[in-house]
Amino acid sequence: MFENLAEPPDPYILLLMGLGLLIALVAWLPLALRRLPLSLPIICIALGVGLGAIPGLRFDPSPLEHPEITERFAEFVVIIALMGAGLKIDRVLGLQSWRVTWRLIFLTLPLGIALIALLAGTWLALPWAMALLLGAVLAPTDPVLASDVQVGPPKTGEEDEVRFALTSEAGVNDGAAFPFVHLAIALAAASVTHEPWALEWLTYNVVWEIGVGILGGYLVGRLFGWITFHIPAESRLAKTGDGLIALSATFVSYGLTEVIHAYGFLSVFVTALAFRQSHRDHDFHTSMHDLIEQIERISMMVLLLFFGGALANGLLSPLVPMDIAAALVILLVIRPVSALVGMAGFKASCHERLTIAFFGIRGIGSFYYLAYGLNHIDDLQHAARLWAIVGLVVVLSIIMHGLSVTPIMRTLDRAQGRDPDAGDAVPPPGFQGPGRDAH
Repeated sequence: MFENLAEPPDPYILLLMGLGLLIALVAWLPLALRRLPLSLPIICIALGVGLGAIPGLRFDPSPLEHPEITERFAEFVVIIALMGAGLKIDRVLGLQSWRVTWRLIFLTLPLGIALIALLAGTWLALPWAMALLLGAVLAPTDPVLASDVQVGPPKTGEEDEVRFALTSEAGVNDGAAFPFVHLAIALAAASVTHEPWALEWLTYNVVWEIGVGILGGYLVGRLFGWITFHIPAESRLAKTGDGLIALSATFVSYGLTEVIHAYGFLSVFVTALAFRQSHRDHDFHTSMHDLIEQIERISMMVLLLFFGGALANGLLSPLVPMDIAAALVILLVIRPVSALVGMAGFKASCHERLTIAFFGIRGIGSFYYLAYGLNHIDDLQHAARLWAIVGLVVVLSIIMHGLSVTPIMRTLDRAQGRDPDAGDAVPPPGFQGPGRDAH
C-alpha cells in the first residue's frame, strides 16, 4: 500500500492545491500589504517568475506561442474590471461632473497615442502601422492594475477628484483606444493591398462601433436595472442577494455588443454606470461589486502569474537599449506630459494634477490590445519585439506605481484632511450583518 507514496502526484491534484493557495493569497495579501510600499501585482509577477525559473517545471506561458489564449484571457479580465469600475463610481454621469474624464479621454489619450507612435516610428524605427499600434496599446490607463488608486466600493465616500479621475479614465479609455488599434490594423492591411481605408475606418470603427457600443451598454444596463430593482417586489433580482447578477450583466452586455460588431469594452462600462444609476443607493450594488472584485483579483493574479512565467523564459530578450530608454520615456515623460496638457486649466491643486498625471498605470489592457492587434495583422515579424517593449513597460509600471502608490495616496489623503488609517479597524467594504434587506 505504501508504495503509492513513491508515485508522482497527479497534476490535477497539484492544480487544485495551487488554486487553493492562490485564492488564499488573493484574500490575504491586500490586507497584509495595506501599509507596505508593495502591491498585489508585484507579488503575483514575482511568484510567476519563480515558477518559470524552476528547472523541469516547464512553466512557459508565452503570449507569442499562445496568442489566441492570451487575447481571450486578457479580454475576460478587462471586462470584469470594467464592470467593477462602473459599479463603484458614485458620481452621476454628466458633462460638468465628469469634466476631468472628458479631458483625459479627448485630449490626453490621443496626445499620448500620437507621442508614443512618433517615438516608436522614429527613435525605434518601427513601421508606422506598428508604431501606431504600440501607441494605442500603451496610452490607455489600465482598469485592472489601477485598483489601488481608484475609488472605493459603492457608497463608501472614497471618491476624491484624483481617485474619480483615474477610475473613470480607466473605464472609458479602454473603449476609446480601440479605434486607434483598428486604424493600425487598417494601415498595415493598406500597405499590402493599397486599398482605401479611411472612410470605412471613420464610419464603421469610429462612428458605428463607438455609438452602438454606448447605446447597447446603456440599454442593457437599464434592462438589468429594471429587472433587479423595479419589477414587482417578489421577483426582483435584488431579492436574491446574489452578486452574480453583475457577472450576468457583464457577459450579456459584452456578448450582445460584440455580436453586432461594436465596442464591448465601452458597452460593459456604460452598462455598469446605467445599472448603478437605476437605483444608486441600493445596498445590492455593494454585493455585486464585491463579487466582481473577487473574480477580478483571482483572474488578474492568474494572468500575472503567467506573465511572470513568460518573463522568466525570455519574453524581454528581444529588447535593445533604445527600447528600454523608450519605455522609460513613455512612463516618465509622455504619460505625465500628456495628462498635464489635458488637465490644463482644470481646477485642481498641483498635487492632485501631478498625482493623476503620474498614475498612468499600464497593464492587462495593454496585453489585450497587443494580442488583438497582432492577431489581426498578417505581418508578424515585429511581434516579439513589440511584446518585449509592452512587457517591459508593464513591469516597470507595476514596480514604479506599486512601490509608490501607498505613500503617495496616503500623503494625498492627509493633504485633503482625511485619515488614511481611519478604516483599518472597521469591517471591509461589503461586510453585512445577518438579515439585511435594505431598500
